[in-house]
Amino acid sequence: MPASRLATIQKSTIVRSFALLERVAPALGARWAERLWFRIPAPRGRHDRPVEPGRPFQVRVDGRMVAGEIWGDPSAEAVYLVHGWGGWREQLDAFVEPLTGAGLRVVSFDGPSHGASDPGPEGPGRSTVLELAGALAAVVADQGPAAAVVAHSLGAMATASALDHGLEAGRLAFVAPMAAPLPYTRTFAGRLGFGERTRERLVPRLERRVGASLADFDLRWPTSPCPPWPAGSRPRPCCWSTTATTPRPPGRTARTSPGRGRRPGWSPPPAWATTGSSATRPWSPRSPGSSPSR
Repeated sequence: MPASRLATIQKSTIVRSFALLERVAPALGARWAERLWFRIPAPRGRHDRPVEPGRPFQVRVDGRMVAGEIWGDPSAEAVYLVHGWGGWREQLDAFVEPLTGAGLRVVSFDGPSHGASDPGPEGPGRSTVLELAGALAAVVADQGPAAAVVAHSLGAMATASALDHGLEAGRLAFVAPMAAPLPYTRTFAGRLGFGERTRERLVPRLERRVGASLADFDLRWPTSPCPPWPAGSRPRPCCWSTTATTPRPPGRTARTSPGRGRRPGWSPPPAWATTGSSATRPWSPRSPGSSPSR
């Protein structure tokens, strides 16, 4: 049987099962949905790499290996690339040449249980945004200060978590970010075929798992431009957000809809994200101890 046909049958069975549990045992459905929420999808859509491989490196995070690559002058300022859920570092290769061409060093890595990295604490084929955030913090600690971070989809939320827990970055560029986890639980429910009875039980389970409300982890976009920074104070990082990988003029901000982002394309990336003037939307830190939900 073709793999695509088998996958269709399996999905149909899952949807019917969740529909039944929604009616007779929503608590059991929520337990099952929680396990699926943290499961990493199988990688697909790999392409030939548009750049030569970089210099490999490894970092230990909680005793587990995180694999990555570096391009550019070792003495240059570093820009870190963070892939999304179920992604891998090669998806962001299109950022490498524009950034190294601008005199920057590029550091890219695979999150725990992704790509060439070891499984994280959640085990093989499973992970959380907390693991990705911890990996980013460990890579920056190993490779040097972050002049900028370019993050895709759930990688944007992981970057936000790392910033909330002490990571410093000069600039941020979020490409198709997952901007709010709570609305995505409805999308998740629709795909798996369960309704509000199950979803309302799933959300508290996710929140207990991470120790905070899902709503605490929305990416907040201020409606007014950054005010001038007082003399002598240190500016906070600023965010760009875009749903495309086409270049934009320096200093321009593109809006995106909340929800899980799209996979990045292979066209030239927005080099303005880290080589242009400062963005107009500041990063708003969350309270200590907050963490994203996936």
